[in-house]
Amino acid sequence: MFSQPGVFNKALLLIALGTINSVYAEETASPPTPAAERAAPIGRSQDTAQALERTLPKSEQQALTAGSEQFLALWKPANAAQAQGTIVLIPGDGESADWPNTIGPLRKKLPDEGWQTLSLTLPDPQGLTPQPRGANGSTSADADASTAEGTSAPPVEGVTGVAPTPETQAEIGSGEPAQAGKAPSDAKALQDAYAENVMARLAAGIDFALQRDSRQIILLGHGTGAYWAARYLAEREPSELHHLIIIDGKAPAGSGSNLDAIVPKLKVATGDFYYNQSSIAQASAQQRRQAAKREQASDYTQIALKTIPGAPSDEQEQLYRRVRGWLSNHITAAIEDAQ
Repeated sequence: MFSQPGVFNKALLLIALGTINSVYAEETASPPTPAAERAAPIGRSQDTAQALERTLPKSEQQALTAGSEQFLALWKPANAAQAQGTIVLIPGDGESADWPNTIGPLRKKLPDEGWQTLSLTLPDPQGLTPQPRGANGSTSADADASTAEGTSAPPVEGVTGVAPTPETQAEIGSGEPAQAGKAPSDAKALQDAYAENVMARLAAGIDFALQRDSRQIILLGHGTGAYWAARYLAEREPSELHHLIIIDGKAPAGSGSNLDAIVPKLKVATGDFYYNQSSIAQASAQQRRQAAKREQASDYTQIALKTIPGAPSDEQEQLYRRVRGWLSNHITAAIEDAQ
């Protein structure tokens, strides 16, 4: 077999060439593409606000500023020559500024009754885990909103509930985390910091409404948003607010207080809407009603609502008609009498 030097030499040559080509291929091969870095997780409220920014008309979006952070609010002017006032809508835990239950329907329908509406984005409740982004920056919240385009509006800063001078044009905010120095370490400090953040956002919404020359400004809270609306009125006592609407109100977990300890003591006209099919809701409503009697709160009114299984649109229409009726009886009539 090895008596043929030519064949043996050729075999050696082929082996050597194969080794050289293999080494050359390894040296010239492109370096592996590094895996794309995962975007930092964001809070649910910021995630949902960004989805609303991409899908709702820009003309409805307002960038409001509370402290050092910017957040999204949704604005709709009244469909009337002269607006009756502005209703500031405060969603509950886990809800967006355009939540399909209560907040979204009311913010869209009340302008037909001559009311301007401003729906706020609140920070994530404490303990809510941020959602990671996908590779393209999208999240599941994009599926909850519809597409449209328009023009953006200037940001407004809220501090005390007194209207500030409008600031310059800025991009719409999304409820980014506050840039604080050191995070509070104990639970009480965290709760206090969160409450201040919520109060600052409510103040920013009221400031914005004042800039729109609103004859009346009404806070309307849904779920835990009702608690924050009532607490704002109790602690800040703003002279420009005289009315409160709470819908299916409840206190946040760990708040240490109930609505029946706050609402009946308020010196404002209050419409308390609740669904009477739930025994828990009935008991809570009864506690508020009894507390209002003890406080002799003559401007406190309770309105029972019925759930309509299988017909969410009918249920939302019922709520809208009841709220519209309360506004007509307690506010519209008073405005007309004053004119």
